[in-house]
Amino acid sequence: MTHSASDPVLAARLDGLTSWHADWSGLRVLVLGLGVTGFSVADTLTELGARVVVLAPSVDDDRAELLGLIGAELVLDPAMADLPPSVVEFDPELVVLSPGFAPHHPFAVRAVESTAAVWGDVELAWRLRDKTATVAEWLLVTGTNGKTTTTQLATAMALAGGRRAAAVGNIGVPVLDAVRDPEGLDVLVVELSSHQLHWLPVEGPGALRPRASVCLNLQSDHLEWHGSVEAYRDAKARVYENTVTACVYNKADAATVHMVEQADVAEGCRAVGFGLSAPGPSDFGVVSAEDGGVLVDRAFLAERRHRALELATTAELETAGLAADHLVEDVLAAAALVRAVDVEPAAVREALLAFRVDHHRTEVVAESDGVLWVDDSKATNPHAAHASLGSFPSVVWIVGGTFKGVDPEPLVRDAAEGLAAAVLIGVDREGLREAFRRHAPELPVFEVDETDTERVMPTAVRLAAAAARPGDTVLLAPAAASFDQFTDYTARGRAFAAAVAHHLGGDADGHEAHQPPASPAD
Repeated sequence: MTHSASDPVLAARLDGLTSWHADWSGLRVLVLGLGVTGFSVADTLTELGARVVVLAPSVDDDRAELLGLIGAELVLDPAMADLPPSVVEFDPELVVLSPGFAPHHPFAVRAVESTAAVWGDVELAWRLRDKTATVAEWLLVTGTNGKTTTTQLATAMALAGGRRAAAVGNIGVPVLDAVRDPEGLDVLVVELSSHQLHWLPVEGPGALRPRASVCLNLQSDHLEWHGSVEAYRDAKARVYENTVTACVYNKADAATVHMVEQADVAEGCRAVGFGLSAPGPSDFGVVSAEDGGVLVDRAFLAERRHRALELATTAELETAGLAADHLVEDVLAAAALVRAVDVEPAAVREALLAFRVDHHRTEVVAESDGVLWVDDSKATNPHAAHASLGSFPSVVWIVGGTFKGVDPEPLVRDAAEGLAAAVLIGVDREGLREAFRRHAPELPVFEVDETDTERVMPTAVRLAAAAARPGDTVLLAPAAASFDQFTDYTARGRAFAAAVAHHLGGDADGHEAHQPPASPAD
């Protein structure tokens, strides 16, 4: 949630800063954090003439040099416990928090208690969205699982429909970078984490008014950041506030239904559901046909009570690697978002035919001797892992990492019947070990005791290979963050693919161990 400045004169000035063309000159801004997001904030505000100080625990030499070139001041504080005297003396009028700063972080608490206003980068980007004559429509995407795939799908559909579109936000490209595109964009598909949503206002000049929004699903996650399930849920629910055209929700997820019912939206905004069954009027869904299922839109057409618009077939989704139930849901949600901005059904189908699921997202890395090896390192929470496990009939499951305050026991209980074996990774395995003892006492369970990151995945792969039989899938779906042993889920997935390739003696069937560019962290 945003925090307004306590001084009425300053508050009035900040309330008026709702345009790129407003007067930002001389505004004293403290930016907390110097990752990709923090740098984009500093770069933007110095361009606008603000006085910017960046406070960070560390920084690489290149970024420090760039800060000097753009005219921002850097203050390093490895402890990040007490504000350095130079920052106190600077007396910021506005504090912009990077998404990693939890509300209970000492600096976040200090900022909220100060006379300064507190914003996140997404609010700043919304206020500055009119730099060019073309002001983009915003489509917002959140959820515990599937955010990135849905964001990528919606962007591909918008591009296929002739829109200038970009996927931004938690997906790795700061929203501010897109806002500053000199050519302007028609559509921004904004992936939002619960961290980003927490700092967004729901009213006032900084409140977003997206054209369409979706919360794909909701399960407990990031409890160490939010402090409670309720706070996490409330943050996610903010995605729907002030939506103009369509609040898209998951018909199978009661939490998202409730969010839409409670949201304060623009007059005329519609609730649009999606699900795997035949849709009702104003929904997206799947209808049966002789040669399989057909994905249809019964929301964005005048005759929706009697007709539906065909988007794609399930056979076409299978070609694109999108046939698993949770991925079909992502497709339907993405289609609903872009149909809200008038992208034609033919463009939706065109995008799906060309789409391929991202690396580390239920990605087949090898098949050998009847055993399928699948990398779903992006399954960084139990909900994502549950969806992944349900895609395969018999699984040797590589699981473990940092559970972010979430109890893995319900996932183990639900998954036990479909498992052939389990391999536990991560520094803290006790909770997993106890869950398997309770719910799958006869299941072969192996543990990786390696403390050397370089040895974790080779050992896990060796143990999994010994347990796997023809017809099994060895699935890396950790259900946890990676930070205890890897830099991020991308590094974890790369290590798995490389270990599989090495164990199988190279490229077993034409599948290579992919080495994609770095992705956002867990």
